[in-house]
Amino acid sequence: MISDIFSRLEKLKNERNAVILAHYYQDPDIQDVADFMGDSLALAQYAVKTDADVILFCGVHFMCETAKILNPDKKVILPDKNAGCSLADSAPPQKFKAWVDSHSDHTVITYINCSAGVKAASEIILSEGLRLQALAPLERMLALS
Repeated sequence: MISDIFSRLEKLKNERNAVILAHYYQDPDIQDVADFMGDSLALAQYAVKTDADVILFCGVHFMCETAKILNPDKKVILPDKNAGCSLADSAPPQKFKAWVDSHSDHTVITYINCSAGVKAASEIILSEGLRLQALAPLERMLALS
């Protein structure tokens, strides 16, 4: 029975030239069928490298959006539209844009793990490596205050 499911899945993936990307927090059954596993940013980056026409993105919605932005000609599917992140969901794009518009004298810097709407309202978007680089000078400034 299980082997039938796996063989049907492989057949579908081959027929549609699809790839399955799964976040580390996914259930083991999903991880077992994934072609690549990683954190949100690694999944979006892998999506750029794949030759697949269809990307089944088993992760959070904001990184699925990023995968689609980076792959406009590919079909990117999110199996669970409610797959959110409490941190990313705490900044709804409309409210964030309203805040940005009312603080036009500020430079808006966000971390990459946010929705496409928040990215669109940002001037600088930091990835993990850049976020870590940006933290060091901020920590030094705080230590001096």
